[in-house]
Amino acid sequence: MPFHRPGNNRGRIGVAKSGPPRLEFVGIQRENEVTGNGISGGIRQVVFPILGAISFCHFLNDLMQSVIPAMYPLVKTGFQLNFSQVGLITLTQQCTASLLQPLVGYATDRRPQAYSLAAGMASTLVGLVLFSQASTYPLLIASVALIGIGSSVFHPEASRVARLASGGQHGLAQSLFQVGGNAGVALGPLLAALFVLPRGRGSLGWFGLSALLAILLLGHVGRWCGRVRPKAGPAGPHLSSGTSARKVGGSIAILLTLLFSKYFYLSSINSYYTFYLINKFHVSIQSAQIHLFVFLGAAAVGTVIGGPVGDRIGRKYVIWGSILGVLPFTLLLPHVSLAWTGPLTVVIGLILASALPAIVVYAQELVPGRVGMISGLFFGFAFGMAGIGAAVLGRLADATSIMTVYQVCAFLPLLGILTGLLPDLEGERRKLR
Repeated sequence: MPFHRPGNNRGRIGVAKSGPPRLEFVGIQRENEVTGNGISGGIRQVVFPILGAISFCHFLNDLMQSVIPAMYPLVKTGFQLNFSQVGLITLTQQCTASLLQPLVGYATDRRPQAYSLAAGMASTLVGLVLFSQASTYPLLIASVALIGIGSSVFHPEASRVARLASGGQHGLAQSLFQVGGNAGVALGPLLAALFVLPRGRGSLGWFGLSALLAILLLGHVGRWCGRVRPKAGPAGPHLSSGTSARKVGGSIAILLTLLFSKYFYLSSINSYYTFYLINKFHVSIQSAQIHLFVFLGAAAVGTVIGGPVGDRIGRKYVIWGSILGVLPFTLLLPHVSLAWTGPLTVVIGLILASALPAIVVYAQELVPGRVGMISGLFFGFAFGMAGIGAAVLGRLADATSIMTVYQVCAFLPLLGILTGLLPDLEGERRKLR
């Protein structure tokens, strides 16, 4: 939405202004509007080849990340580890992959590096090879730390590139970027079960070919970024979202709370849905896995839908509908038959997954000068909540039952009512016209 800024400039938040061609700073980084042929002073078109490359690399990155937990049975037996030591492997990977993301995003906001994506994927490659060949427990810890560091570099910077290539359709770009990661998370454990587990931990090294392919693609993306995103000095001007600093801080806290509700509920499905189906309906393991893959597929579709719909009708409405709107279905789920459980989880996956692209882009528009830091904060928080949610809900299941997990989690979408406290960014920008 157009709005006035001091100096009588008109344009959009986070995009270049109309009128004479010029480049617009986002923080200290220039965020150029790009056509297929280069830089333009206004929105022209989405750069789909770059978005496709970023999405595919996101798929490869998250596939490699998700293979590691699937290796735990082999690692635990081979190194004679206890559950606490296995948990430390997870903690190391989660901490490096989630807690470092805001810091990496903040650093690249201040000094963008065109080839940081390829460098991050190189860290993942080294970590994978080391994990496949490690002979001691400390080397295992070091290897998952390198894999986590690679992910912490990839997500905030790739999210920034997706925005740069969006042609102004920021929600669409985020959806295309994120759906690659969803597919990787879904397929990683399956590939590990079919390929790695029968052949042993050493075969994990073959996944390094995926990392090499990603490095080549990200090198191309880096060259593209170097062409369309000129280097900026240390004190480029900021854009303003038109919202007070206090309201921005409160809105970020609300968005993180909504993300907490989303990922705690998703953890109940990702980690325990198969156990729920087996315990309640006595289905086979294969049938339970099929139900889980159907849910993950629905979540991937929801991710694709959420961004473009937010571009069209407003991100606040998508966030509201995605979090609070899923409540009737989560409340029903623990009380229906198997015939209704599958369709309900499909609906839940479609609706709930649509929130993340809208939340990330909404937050980027709240703090438009800190695209990398905001992306790192939200992706890192999401990963952290997923890990913590799995641990907390596991303890709840041990103390009560798997049914109790779904009865308690059913009420988490009630937190979606907090969406009403978020400012209407589109409305505020219209007032500034």
